[in-house]
Amino acid sequence: MGRKAPGLAAAAAFLLISAACGGNTATTTQTDVGVTSNSILLGTTIALSGPAAAYGTIANAENAYFTYVNNTQGGVNGRKINFKILDDAYNPAQTVPLTKQLVEQDQVFLMFSGLGTQAQTSVRDYLNTKKVPQLFVATGATTWGKDFGNFKWTMSWQPPYQGEARIYAKDVLQNHPNAKIGVLYQNDDYGQDYLKGLTDGLGDKASMIVAKESYDVTAADPFAQLTKLKAAGVDTLFLFSTPKPSIQSLAFVSKVAWTPTIYLNSVSNPQVYMLAAAKAGAALKNVTSVGYIKDPTDPQWANDDGMKLYKQVIANCSTCNVQDGFNIYGVAVAYTMVGVLKQAGNNLTRANVMKIASTQLNESNPFLLPGVKVTTTSNDHFPIMQEQVITWSGSLWQLQGSIIDERGSIK
Repeated sequence: MGRKAPGLAAAAAFLLISAACGGNTATTTQTDVGVTSNSILLGTTIALSGPAAAYGTIANAENAYFTYVNNTQGGVNGRKINFKILDDAYNPAQTVPLTKQLVEQDQVFLMFSGLGTQAQTSVRDYLNTKKVPQLFVATGATTWGKDFGNFKWTMSWQPPYQGEARIYAKDVLQNHPNAKIGVLYQNDDYGQDYLKGLTDGLGDKASMIVAKESYDVTAADPFAQLTKLKAAGVDTLFLFSTPKPSIQSLAFVSKVAWTPTIYLNSVSNPQVYMLAAAKAGAALKNVTSVGYIKDPTDPQWANDDGMKLYKQVIANCSTCNVQDGFNIYGVAVAYTMVGVLKQAGNNLTRANVMKIASTQLNESNPFLLPGVKVTTTSNDHFPIMQEQVITWSGSLWQLQGSIIDERGSIK
C-alpha cells in the first residue's frame, strides 16, 4: 500500500493520543458498569430507621440535588443521575448484604455517601477488592484519609473526627485551663476516634480528662454513664454521640441540676436537634461545637446565593426540613459528587472518577462557610480540614473567631 497522506496520518495520531488521554470526543467515550448513554446509577446505604435514623434525611437531600441537576442541567454531560437508597438501620450486619446487592445485582457505578463508621468499615475491603469507588462516605473517621494508601477506592468528605476534637482541645486549653473533663462516647470506632483526637490535642494536659464513659449504640439511653461522670466532679462535659443520645444527654444534665460547660460534636449539632433537646427539658447554656457548613437557621445567610440555591434544591424533597443542617450537608456533598462527574467528562470510568476525587479536588462549595475549601492532592486525601468554633445562643449557633485549619495535623 502507498504512504498515508500527511493529513490522514496527523488525524490518526490525534485520535490515538486522544484515546490514550481519555479525551472527550464521542469516539473516545469510556464508561464502566452503571453508566449508560443517558444515565449514571449511584447507590448508598444509610440509616432510614434504627438508632441513627435522624441521619436518613441526608440521602433524601442528596437525591434532591441530583433531581435538581437532572431537571435544570439535563444531568451530567447528558446523563441523568439515578440514586438508589437502601436502609441499613445503622447496622453493619445489614450494610454488608445491601452493599453487595447494590454492586452485584443493581450494578451501581459507585457507592456514594454511605453512612456510619462501623457500617462503612464493614464493606471497605469488599469494595476495594471489587474496585468499586466508596466515595465521600458520611463519616468523619480519620482512617478514610489516613489509610488511603491501603484502601485506594475509599474516601470521606467531611472533616475528620480527630481534627475536630483537636479544635475542642485548643478551645479548652485557652478558655478553660483548669477544666475537669468528662467524656461520653459511643463505644465503637466512631466514639474512640473523637476521644483519641481530644487526648492527642490536650497533649501533656491529657490528665485534665478525669473520667470517661462509653455507651452502646443500641442502649436505650446514656443516663447511667452521665450519672457516673457527674459523680466524678466533671465540670466540662464532652458528648461524642449521635443525635438521639445527645438530645437525651442535654436534657438529663438540666434535669439533675448539673451545669457543666458542654462540647457537642458536630454530627449532632443541627439546630433542630438542639431545639428538640430544649423541648425535652434541656436548659442549654455554655454549649460549644464546630461548623463548616452554612447553617440554614442563621439569618446572616438569608441573602446568600448558596443558601438561596440550597432552598431551591431542597424544595425537591417533600420530606426534608429546610432548617435541618443534615439536609444542607447532603446537598453540599452531592454538589462535590456532581463536580467530580462533570470533571470526568466522557472518561466516566471508576478509576478516573476515583483519581479525580482523591487527587484533584479544588472546589469552592457554595454551601460551606466562606474560606472553607474542598481540596485533595496526591499526598493529601482529606477533602475538608477547616472548621470554625460555634456557640449556642439559646436559639441558634453563633460563629466565633475565624476558620481553623487542621490540615497536616493528622499523622
